[in-house]
Amino acid sequence: MIILSIGMPRAGSGWYYNLTHDLIKVSGGQDAREIRKKYGLGKVLTEVNCNIGALSNWRLLLVLIPALLGNTFTIKTHAGPTRLTLLLIQVGLILPTYIYRDPRDAMISAMDIGRKARAKGRHNAFSQLTDFGTSVEFMLNYLKIWEAWIHSEAILHTRYENLLDDYDAEVQRLIEFLPLPLKSQEVDAVLERYRPEKARGGQKGIHYSKGRTGRYREKFNDEELSILNENFGPYLEQMGYEKA
Repeated sequence: MIILSIGMPRAGSGWYYNLTHDLIKVSGGQDAREIRKKYGLGKVLTEVNCNIGALSNWRLLLVLIPALLGNTFTIKTHAGPTRLTLLLIQVGLILPTYIYRDPRDAMISAMDIGRKARAKGRHNAFSQLTDFGTSVEFMLNYLKIWEAWIHSEAILHTRYENLLDDYDAEVQRLIEFLPLPLKSQEVDAVLERYRPEKARGGQKGIHYSKGRTGRYREKFNDEELSILNENFGPYLEQMGYEKA
């Protein structure tokens, strides 16, 4: 089985991926990095977090091979669903989770990372976010992806803010969804390792920076907040966030 850890960018998706990956590994699953190496999937599962990127048919079929051979492992994506993805979920070959965040805070974080990358002469997924308007369009694309996933009853939805504020309750939901042994020393050790106060320590691949909620109120002026309300408003209401 493939555990598909999906996330909105800058919504703790690396943190949640590594938490899920390690829970699966200590409960009898496989290390996704070892699966990548063993089956020659380096061009399909990229970066430290085995990111599959777009859920194209050929990518899914390649990662399906080790799953059909009896391996259970966790991969990551920010992409929206495809017909094949939904079919594989329906037949039980993919088990999906999705983590999201207030898009205004996610946007601030993405802009910060992009600015730092440009200052160092580097390119990343956020270095294109050179102005407010471009950043709004960037987040709107991921809000449409959120909307495409959120209506699926087969997926575990997690709000980043809930994971920060009530970690124990949220990881219990994850354990029951996967499903995993409710109690074991190995599982408990993983849960301790990824507590918010420890995740802030800069562990590679977690992409956990400031992690604060509501930063957008400090960073955006009234005109910008009004534009965000106009563009993000329908999504904010569905997500349970208040307009500024």
